[in-house]
Amino acid sequence: MSSSRPRQRVKRGGGAPGAPPGTLTTAPDAAKPAIRVMAFGPEDHVEAELPDVDSVREYLGRWPVTWINVDGLGDVDVISRLGDLFGLHRLALEDVLNVHHRPKFEEYGEHMFIIVRMSEPGFPVRTEQLSIFFGHGFVVTFQEHQGDCLDPVRKRIRDRSGRVCAMGADYLAYCLVDAVIDAYYPLLDELSEHSEELETKVVEQATAATVSEIHQFKRDLLTMRRAISPLREATNALLRTDKPLVCETTRVYLRDCYDHAIQILEMVETYREIIGGLLDVYLSSVSNKMNEVMKVLTIIATIFIPLTFLAGVYGMNFDPAVSPWNMPELRWYWGYPVFLLALVIIFVAELIFFRRKGWLGGGRAKRRKRTRRNRKEGPQETR
Repeated sequence: MSSSRPRQRVKRGGGAPGAPPGTLTTAPDAAKPAIRVMAFGPEDHVEAELPDVDSVREYLGRWPVTWINVDGLGDVDVISRLGDLFGLHRLALEDVLNVHHRPKFEEYGEHMFIIVRMSEPGFPVRTEQLSIFFGHGFVVTFQEHQGDCLDPVRKRIRDRSGRVCAMGADYLAYCLVDAVIDAYYPLLDELSEHSEELETKVVEQATAATVSEIHQFKRDLLTMRRAISPLREATNALLRTDKPLVCETTRVYLRDCYDHAIQILEMVETYREIIGGLLDVYLSSVSNKMNEVMKVLTIIATIFIPLTFLAGVYGMNFDPAVSPWNMPELRWYWGYPVFLLALVIIFVAELIFFRRKGWLGGGRAKRRKRTRRNRKEGPQETR
């Protein structure tokens, strides 16, 4: 989870700046579209890979709900023809091709448009734009590439389990949004485990790599927050729409979807506070280690200050033959041993002084010993 991630460049859809609204352009590296249909009703369903847009027509009107999914946005002609087939607004199609949109909900006459961001598997956390159109009897979804978190919805359609096969297109759109939101829960579980690992590393032995992991963790949480926070607003707007495209039964489930979005957002905010605290703990740990190092160096320097002073004094070039005041001890028979003994005495005296002050640990040990003695004597005095 500590690998770096290239920054995404935010760009505006619709081609070059100043292009007319509704201009459809796609990125040069976008995948070619693959069209898949799932048409279903209470009794049966059918699904198939479609070779072109014209093949979609044979499914329209024959099934209660027709779900057209497009994987890849590399062909403007396919996107445009699908838009013409379902009457999709050009501004909405422009937003489909601009894959850096924040989640949102918009109404366009006979259809509604939702943008959500799906989480991609693995770390660092990445999101993919999922654009959802739904109207009377149809749902059209556009994805950047193949692979999504919507397989649980497909399985329910194949097994005809749950309510999805008996409901309309609005309920299918809800199921898709709900699947996107539910896909964030396993991701949050992994982030929770990783936060515990980071906490252990910070407390026991933090390194520069740990800081990189903390910053990557913060970026992952920021990515999730940018995906979930506007999704909550979009879900609330969809819930409060007065259009008959969303029935009352679906609104009940949308409220649950809205609650899940709030819950995920609160969990993300909680993890952000936790990881911010871990960074503070790391900085405090580094500061404490630096203080310990400076403490040891200061003690060593303090010990050698008087020793250096004495060595400097007796290293001066005074001649005792010129004057009896010019260091007469230089002619002593035991002068050198006495000098070394004086240095040792000063050294030991400083160590004893520092230990009694607690600067070498002796003071803390003494306080702990005094505390244990007081605990033992307390009950005796009470008796």
